Amino acid sequence: MWNKDEVKGAAKQVKGKAERTLGKVTDDQDLQGEGELDEAAGKVQQHAGQARRQIGKAVEKMGKTIKR
Repeated sequence: MWNKDEVKGAAKQVKGKAERTLGKVTDDQDLQGEGELDEAAGKVQQHAGQARRQIGKAVEKMGKTIKR
């Protein structure tokens, strides 16, 4: 199950792609650049969320192993 960082990161990527596309269509380089930054930031946020989720799973598994 995704955590909030994964969801927010994915949403930020979608927003960035939309801004980038709109910037290309309207020949607005500022909007295009802003979209590229949002998209990159979204990828970082999503990957950080995925890493946090995997670490949580590992800690949970370790805890179950220790209880045995």
